[in-house]
Amino acid sequence: MNDSAPERRRLAALLAQNGVLKSPWLRAAVEAVPRERFLHPGVFLDEGGAWQPVTAVGTDPAEWLRIAYSYDTLTTQLDGHLTADQASAPVRGVPTSSSTTPATVVGMIESLEVAAGHRVLEIGTGTGYSAALMCHYLGAGNVTTVEVDPEVAERADSALEAVGFSTWSVTGDGLLGHPPNAQYDRVIATCAVRRIPHTWVRQTKPGGIVLSTVGSWPYGTGLAKVTVDENGNAEGRIIGRSSFMQARAQAVVPVAGDLSARTAYADSERETKVPPTLLEEWMPAFLAQLAAPGAHLVRAVRSDGTKLPYVFDPERESFAAFTADGDDWSVRQGGPMALWDDIEQALHAWQEAGSPDITAVRLHITGRSHTYWIEDHPTLRWQHHLA
Repeated sequence: MNDSAPERRRLAALLAQNGVLKSPWLRAAVEAVPRERFLHPGVFLDEGGAWQPVTAVGTDPAEWLRIAYSYDTLTTQLDGHLTADQASAPVRGVPTSSSTTPATVVGMIESLEVAAGHRVLEIGTGTGYSAALMCHYLGAGNVTTVEVDPEVAERADSALEAVGFSTWSVTGDGLLGHPPNAQYDRVIATCAVRRIPHTWVRQTKPGGIVLSTVGSWPYGTGLAKVTVDENGNAEGRIIGRSSFMQARAQAVVPVAGDLSARTAYADSERETKVPPTLLEEWMPAFLAQLAAPGAHLVRAVRSDGTKLPYVFDPERESFAAFTADGDDWSVRQGGPMALWDDIEQALHAWQEAGSPDITAVRLHITGRSHTYWIEDHPTLRWQHHLA
């Protein structure tokens, strides 16, 4: 087996050069932890819509290390069960587990502000590489990692053991945290959640930090960093864009079927004040999720290539359907919620405020509600009460 130490040092240098890797302890971890050990039995490489399986066994060792230490996210599972050793030719499928790009992994750990002696809860073990980096510094006994998929959890646990980290590997629903090892100094989620579960806040010490991607769309999601107070609440802000697979328990079921039939009975029709194409952009998509939680953008295309965007909220049986007329758009809305009215109001207020970046968004979490706002703009405030 080829020694990967030169590749580990090269990756650490590249991460530092790009301004991602800053902490000496984390650089030492990147240089010490062999990422390739966490990619067994193999990965799927995207080849224009099909996934090419590449396994550690049967691949030239030098080529395997080149793949393992690339700057890319590497897909390790498709459709909730398929791994690279089970496919002999390119396949189609939906990624359900991956080894996230090292830049994202390291950047998130840097944002977590870990210090010696801290106890960390990780939601979403994945391959186990992120947990290994933290174990290298904190010690395996101070890291608890939870993975919902039993097969993924077993592979990660084996990899962690193989490199010498007998950490707390738990198979279960990460949204529940892991009470037996609470209280934690830090909680980090490597999946996206619709909102930060209050179970994580309750299991975090006062002064502790929770770091998680929030949102339910494939894009337009933000990395929330909140600090827990003495009363069991938490407050912080969105520190940047972030994109992760949705937590399995909250995975969105795609809206399917005859969309024209589902939108046949509208309660109103009017011209839009802002175009629905704005939702293709990251910050407007994030705002749409704040203004209409539960809403999803669906892109359909006519046979002639005409785009037909829709916004659906299946739980509230509401929809907004759009039609283009040159540069203008009209919207038909139906159901108990006027989805586009709420979204459009938020987008218009955001534009009036000068279109601030996602990092301007703050949030406050209690056991009863989540509140998001942009300071000095009273119209840019949303409170979501928990059921």
